[in-house]
Amino acid sequence: MNPIRLLSVCVGLIVFACGVAWAQSYPSKPVRVVIVFAPGGATDIVGRVAFQKVGEQLNQQFIIDNRAGAGGTIGAALVAKSPPDGYTLMVYSTTLLANAHLYKKLPYDPLKDFVGLTPVARLVNMLVVHPSMPVRTVKDLISLARAHPNDIAYGSAGVGALQHLSTSLLCNMTNVKMVHVPFKGGALAAVATAGGEIQMLLTPISEVLPQLQSRHVRPIAVSSDKRVAQYPDIPTIGETVKGYEFTSWMGAFAPAGTPRPIVEKLNAELKKAVADTNVAANLSSQSLDPMYMTLDEFAQQLKSDYDKYGQVVKLSGARLD
Repeated sequence: MNPIRLLSVCVGLIVFACGVAWAQSYPSKPVRVVIVFAPGGATDIVGRVAFQKVGEQLNQQFIIDNRAGAGGTIGAALVAKSPPDGYTLMVYSTTLLANAHLYKKLPYDPLKDFVGLTPVARLVNMLVVHPSMPVRTVKDLISLARAHPNDIAYGSAGVGALQHLSTSLLCNMTNVKMVHVPFKGGALAAVATAGGEIQMLLTPISEVLPQLQSRHVRPIAVSSDKRVAQYPDIPTIGETVKGYEFTSWMGAFAPAGTPRPIVEKLNAELKKAVADTNVAANLSSQSLDPMYMTLDEFAQQLKSDYDKYGQVVKLSGARLD
């Protein structure tokens, strides 16, 4: 065998052996899990529930570190610059990909600077209105919005947030005009809808649960392609607006360059965690669907969703400096 070729093979075997050894002993110390949004939101809930279970499985601490701000870009920048050793992880949503089209410049590349471990939960939006609104169906809402353009105000967690993009897509598909009112979080937008400050909200079900339970908002429809198990009587938007579907996921990531054996171990542990009966029940009780993909499946999903969100952001006209 050619000496250079032999050396290359030997180096490869050494690297592989080291990776296997790292994975076998990993984690040998606490792991920091950076959640890029504030405590209490859907992404925070998913990250805490999943990694608490992973910590139990591996008999090690997975310490939650909320680094909120700028649509998650502050936390993501921190993780992108962290050592790729498996001891700094990230929980983010599809906003990671949307931000790539919203911001003129980011301090990281969402596809190149992270390795996706797996989605952990699927998130479905629910369209709700203030009880004073004379609408009970999506058809009613569209008719009212067409009769009174720009009279209906809808909320979001900020420019380019899921609430903004999902509602903007609905408006584009139905040729209606509404007024966008951004808040500093989905929970605040839910409170504003319940109080009548705004008339409508298309937001993750988990973020409007208190208002649904107190009947301070009226549920109209969900954003998934099929009705959700927790609310089987609530129709999908797509039953009225053909082709409409807008769901999101929250997933776990590691810095690019993290040894493959460690990445594979984390993927396997997260698979076990979301399959756990108690974890699944906990997520489902908050209308969050447990979700898992292999590393290759998630890599393909990230590329596909990157293009999808590019189109949705373009339709919305949203742009951030």
